Amino acid sequence: MSRGLFTLLLPLLVLPLSGLSAEPIKAVVVTMFERGAPTGDQAGELQRWVEQTPLPKEHAFPAGPFPLYSNDDGVLAVCTGGGIANATATIMALGMDPRFDLSQAFWLIAGIAGGDPEDTSLGSAVWAEHVVDGDLLYEIDAREIPQDWPWGLLPLGAKAPAKRPEDIYTGWTVDTIHFALNQDLARWAFNATQSVALDDSPAMASFRKAFTGHAPARRPPAVQLGDTLASSTYWHGALMNAWANSWVKLYAGEAANFVTTNMEDTGTLTALGRLGALGLADPERVLVLRTVSNYSMPPAGQDAAWSSTAPYPDQGQPALEAAFRVGSKALEGLLATWPDMPQAATP
Repeated sequence: MSRGLFTLLLPLLVLPLSGLSAEPIKAVVVTMFERGAPTGDQAGELQRWVEQTPLPKEHAFPAGPFPLYSNDDGVLAVCTGGGIANATATIMALGMDPRFDLSQAFWLIAGIAGGDPEDTSLGSAVWAEHVVDGDLLYEIDAREIPQDWPWGLLPLGAKAPAKRPEDIYTGWTVDTIHFALNQDLARWAFNATQSVALDDSPAMASFRKAFTGHAPARRPPAVQLGDTLASSTYWHGALMNAWANSWVKLYAGEAANFVTTNMEDTGTLTALGRLGALGLADPERVLVLRTVSNYSMPPAGQDAAWSSTAPYPDQGQPALEAAFRVGSKALEGLLATWPDMPQAATP
């Protein structure tokens, strides 16, 4: 069966199984983890959306780690579970769910992340224009890399760490390493939310002071633009941070700038790309918002082993609140223009 014929037949194949007509969804909020239950306890990424939006309708969703939640305004929230594989599977299952029409939905990915202290600070909210995968590569143990290599992470098929964009094509590659998001939509979101007040705290301010060599890390939280690297491996340290900066530019271009590191987004975007090919989602309607709960490298005087397991200041709560607060502001604008794309910011 051809893809085109399958796309035409898919609604006929799945809708009779449920006996329901698909509910049109205007926006999907994608979260990645939750602490405990989705309501009534300490909030992770999902709970704020459920309780404060609010999203009172609960929908059973055995294909994911938590139920789905929605409201009468056409907003639906999902929690994927941590890691690229979980994100891919959960979003693919949601996209194929016959209960919902997601073909014109906006997708707002909103979650916490590590932040590059060369570019951002704790509690900041960062809208991405590029998402790059950090798992699809060759790797050798750092103790065995040649002395003239900066790191042991290579593009697929390469014989040495790449130094130029052309190097990524000298071996072999896959088409889910780099995702260029809708730049106009990302910049609209930044303009629409840049005046949102973000929480700061004495604990965050104290932690920031240790980053004496990184002025951006010492600033109060702010809304900004910056690109994100996704990998299921929770990496850490100054050398890995240097690799991440190089890797994002290698695949997304010299204008790209690594600012946050996450563990799911290329999985979500891979699923949305496949769903887009079936006419079930629109990859041009995707926003990626990552808020900084911790830094991706240690401050002066501390090593990577300490920093990778150090508690997040304030348990990351300011970053979790920023994801909801900034994401909610953008969501208001998306709902006001749906099904059209927003054209002008309304700070």
